Amino acid sequence: MLTPYFTESIMQESIHENEFREQRIANMKALETLGYTAFGGAYERTGTVGAVRAAFEEGRSARMAGRVVALREMGKSIFAHIQDATGRFQVYVRKDVIGDDAFKAFKLIDLGDHVGMEGELFVTKMGEPSLKVARWELLSKALLPLPAKWHGLQDVEIRYRQRYLDLLSNADVCAVFRNRSLAVKAIRDFLFDRAYLEVETPMMQSMPGGAAAKPFKTHYEALNADVYLRIAPELFLKRLLVGGYDRVFELNRNFRNEGLSRFHNPEFTMLEIYEAYGNVRTMMTLVTDLITHVANTVYGSLVFGEGEQTIDLTAPWREVPYRDLVRERAGADWFELDLDGKRAKAESLGLSIAPDWNEIEVTQEVFEKLIEKTLQHPTFVTRLPVELVPLAKTCTDDPESVDVFELIIGGREIAPGYEELNDPLEQRRRFEQQADGDPSKVDEDFLLALEHGMPPAGGMGIGIDRLIMILSGVEAIRDVILFPQLKQK
Repeated sequence: MLTPYFTESIMQESIHENEFREQRIANMKALETLGYTAFGGAYERTGTVGAVRAAFEEGRSARMAGRVVALREMGKSIFAHIQDATGRFQVYVRKDVIGDDAFKAFKLIDLGDHVGMEGELFVTKMGEPSLKVARWELLSKALLPLPAKWHGLQDVEIRYRQRYLDLLSNADVCAVFRNRSLAVKAIRDFLFDRAYLEVETPMMQSMPGGAAAKPFKTHYEALNADVYLRIAPELFLKRLLVGGYDRVFELNRNFRNEGLSRFHNPEFTMLEIYEAYGNVRTMMTLVTDLITHVANTVYGSLVFGEGEQTIDLTAPWREVPYRDLVRERAGADWFELDLDGKRAKAESLGLSIAPDWNEIEVTQEVFEKLIEKTLQHPTFVTRLPVELVPLAKTCTDDPESVDVFELIIGGREIAPGYEELNDPLEQRRRFEQQADGDPSKVDEDFLLALEHGMPPAGGMGIGIDRLIMILSGVEAIRDVILFPQLKQK
């Protein structure tokens, strides 16, 4: 049996890591005396490991490169496995084939080193496709050992801080991020096929807008001005509707200077989409089609999880008004209660209510803490209070509600969608109400754009990280972000 993947790490409990490093440096120096460069250059390959395996033909010449992940010495021969991003492949090194010096040098190779190898393809007696090595090169020396493959990397702190080790030792983690990349491509392809134009809008803004969140603030030296990392691209994308684009989207980062949790990272990926002459129904159809397309195309299923955690994305998805859900959970008379009555009822349901909260805030606490997490299968929560969504149109039959949806899947908000407010006078009124008498908080430039005429439109945002969490079956947002934010050491 080959030496297991990165065996040395198992012994680290009794042998200090620096001893491994010193031994590897000694091996590196010995290799250099034999004419091998520890950190070489490019190596021309026949193809990746996966490509060579797919086109395998016994007797054919091949040049391969990868990380050495297993070794077994048998006197005058050595079996090894090399690995790249596409898989692993067995190589066979014989002293009488490569020569005494090259064999002596190869015996100094450590697990984790990168090598290039050239030789002839053959099949072993055990039926394994292999490469009989004629020549080899050292491409990069690993000075530290890596985690044991059969145990994986269990230390959560190391997994996030040193993601490269997580990727090397956990195949499931590699699959999550590979599928994330494929999902993002599938989203773009889906939208391009429907004539949406991908655009880029400013990451640094003089006034943060498009959502209610605390921004990151910095200073632009050249302009001697404070600027903010954007919390949302919405107001710039709507300017493009004014400018004549019918269908636009942006898939990029947003930044919110708020807490870390299982579902929140201050730097996150968001897809925002706007369609002129559309409405909230347009967006409902679009998000249903888009998510089911990604699920089928990349993950090959519409059903995820198991037991009570099962999520079935099969359409049609449930649609229910916000007020109906609140009444189901907090009582049929909830909206007839005054503020004190709502506060008392909420506290009787186990919620902590701040003394300065108004009726909308108390109701939203009921929704977020007691209702949202119970919505496992896709649910469009519609007709939210106007105070919660100041950039959406009011419902034609109810001026206290806006024509929006919040798509909840797996107990988490995945996508809000609206019929966008395009009345500049009403938008100004809402901005001023939000600003609470501070004119500097009113985005006059956006209002100027609206006064030039924005078409009726549907708009939507999709939290990519949360969507990938659901499709990948993971419980923490850090598991779908390659390098999540962590507390500084």
